[in-house]
Amino acid sequence: MWKALGAWVLRFRFLLLAILLVLTAFMAWQASQVKLSYDFAKAIPTNNPRYQEYQAFKKQFGEDGNLLVIGVQSKQFFSEGFFNDYRQLHQELKAVKGVEDIISVPGAINLVKNWETEKLQVQPVFPEGKMDQAAVDSTRDLFLSLPFYRGLLYNAETGAYLMGVRVNRELINSKARTGIVNALTEKANAFGARHKVEMHLSGLPLIRTLIADRISAEMKWFTFGSIALSAIILFLFFRSFSATALSLGVVLIGVIWSFGTIELLGYRITLLTALIAPLVVVIGIPNCIYFLNKYHTSYRDTGEKNSAIVQMVSKMGVVTLFCNIAAAIGFAVFALTESAILKEFGAVAGINIMVLFFISLILIPAVLSMMGTPKEKHTRYLYNERLQRWLDRLERWAVNHRKTIYATTLVLLAVSVAGTLRLKSEGYIVDDLPRTDKIYTDLKFFETHFKGVMPLEITVDTRKKYGVTRNLGNLLRIDSLAQYLASKPYIGKPLSLAEGLKFAKQAFFEGDSSNYTMPSEYDLPALAQYLSMKNNGGGAGGNSFGKLVGSFMDSNRQVARISVSMQDVGSARLPLILDSVEQRTRQLFDTAKYDVRLTGTSVTFLEGTRYIINGLKESIFWAFLLIALCMLYLFRSGRILLCSLIPNLIPLVITAGVMGWAGVALKPSTVLVFSVALGIAIDITIRFLVNYKQELKPGASVQDTVVQTIHSTGLSIIYTSIVLVAGFVIFCFSGFGGTKALGWLTSLTLIVATVTNLVLLPALLLSLSSVRKKGV
Repeated sequence: MWKALGAWVLRFRFLLLAILLVLTAFMAWQASQVKLSYDFAKAIPTNNPRYQEYQAFKKQFGEDGNLLVIGVQSKQFFSEGFFNDYRQLHQELKAVKGVEDIISVPGAINLVKNWETEKLQVQPVFPEGKMDQAAVDSTRDLFLSLPFYRGLLYNAETGAYLMGVRVNRELINSKARTGIVNALTEKANAFGARHKVEMHLSGLPLIRTLIADRISAEMKWFTFGSIALSAIILFLFFRSFSATALSLGVVLIGVIWSFGTIELLGYRITLLTALIAPLVVVIGIPNCIYFLNKYHTSYRDTGEKNSAIVQMVSKMGVVTLFCNIAAAIGFAVFALTESAILKEFGAVAGINIMVLFFISLILIPAVLSMMGTPKEKHTRYLYNERLQRWLDRLERWAVNHRKTIYATTLVLLAVSVAGTLRLKSEGYIVDDLPRTDKIYTDLKFFETHFKGVMPLEITVDTRKKYGVTRNLGNLLRIDSLAQYLASKPYIGKPLSLAEGLKFAKQAFFEGDSSNYTMPSEYDLPALAQYLSMKNNGGGAGGNSFGKLVGSFMDSNRQVARISVSMQDVGSARLPLILDSVEQRTRQLFDTAKYDVRLTGTSVTFLEGTRYIINGLKESIFWAFLLIALCMLYLFRSGRILLCSLIPNLIPLVITAGVMGWAGVALKPSTVLVFSVALGIAIDITIRFLVNYKQELKPGASVQDTVVQTIHSTGLSIIYTSIVLVAGFVIFCFSGFGGTKALGWLTSLTLIVATVTNLVLLPALLLSLSSVRKKGV
């Protein structure tokens, strides 16, 4: 069959090439339309309760993740020059397109009681216009007497000040976000340069934008880098520009198809799908090496080009097909998970790995038939004396030292299992960034001075219209929950309706800060007008205070909201924190009368991390099962199946052990290693066993066949492993810790897999096979 297919490809090579080029041109056009994802990837299924609660919250109260914060720490903050320039910065930032609102010290408002009307009026704390030092000092004292802003806009102990910039939701989720964030960053840094202070910027809009832009940049560099490195290694192997160009042509077409597939499926480039292009290069090059290696070997034996091409297809076609199927399974199983980000990655990667097979099957034979015959220098690598000596050593180990091999393997497994028991599962929102990265250090600045910037939202549904405002007990319970949250060192100052009422009560008592407390039932009637404000700023003239109060309850005044910012505590601690908060809510709010929900980006992040890690664990199981079925179908032997799986399970266990001993946590980026490595490493096993099966003739010695297989496939296996390892090592230069982990952990797994397949696999074949057995 495969021999006939090889002849058919040669016969219709021009037609097949034309079809391939036309389809590639179409995919190139599709690839030109692909866009970058500006949202956090949907890691949670849309039918998940947490996801639905978060969407309901955003529909009712708006986006919780569109606040960018700017921090500065200076003892000179209230000096005349610094403060006036800071006010100017406030105005400049407010003029940036996409900025909806800014909360900062210069924009602070105060509530003042009008003695004639007995009502509160909103006044700016700092009057308009440039202020001299005396004016700054007097208004500073007024500002510092307002407890509402303490811990929110400034930290009195450390002298740190915060400016919150709220960005338009639609723009922050569009291509315009980069321009907005860059403009805000540029103006903030210019202010810092003028006053020789360091500016700190954080918040989800900035983190998302900078990470998305880095993904785009890394995608380009890694794709070009993997192609360039592959070209160098290929040329060193084959000493042929034409063979190198042909191989690069295969992977370049594969890269074009991968981007085109993303667009055709309606996806966008995310942190995971950005890895597909360099992965296509890394996986596609071995196809080329095995095809060209078999072509050169066959030409050396036959001396006739077309016969060598047909033999190349007949011998390597089935091998490459099943190798690509195994690799595709390693990726495609992610599509079986419930996480959207993994589904997209699995679908695109799985499809394009199989496309690589057909590209190789058409392009390589067709182009080779139009090229000249190989010269002696092009096949010189077949006689690499140093590698041949290593293959001789591998042969001796497998034949003469099987007990030592098994004992060494058992010791390594014991140490690895002990390391695996040390594995921990933990992820952070900015987990993949280096600890010296500006994004990370700025986030830590806000965690140190303001207890963090990650949103956590709590909603209290009283199940009654006006249930929030007509029941003082409900307001007191909301304040009690807010105080509980404020007492935690990892949660920032809570904002709720209760804080607004405290502010109003202080104003009623002539601004005395000692009266910044919850109103009593006697105070409540006087403050009733401030409880009727709607989300649109209605009531009391639609002032800023009205907007503030109205944003913490729905229009029916049935649902109240408590909004806090917290530290990026990680997926290990966050569930414990949320459990403690939920326990406190049950103490305060009878579940038979109230519905209390915890939501926000922090909660959805935790749920998403859990789904991704569980999905990846499941994918390893499905990948192992499906690959095992493919191996059973290919070899039709339980004994061979056992021999094939053991050398590929051991590298995974060793990698898990190394992670445990090295303190590398299980998280979405590191769990990915196992399915990827299993799908790629099994290629080596397939190539070895298919060659073994082809060489084992009736009456032949199993030992002689194993030795012959080591020498006939060992060379190409070593070359391929070098390319694979080099391709994944490129990821170690990433700015993301998860991508680095994917690089060095996968490289480690592949190195171990190469050793086990060239040492342990032959030993197992010899141990489990009878020398007199004639078939596989």
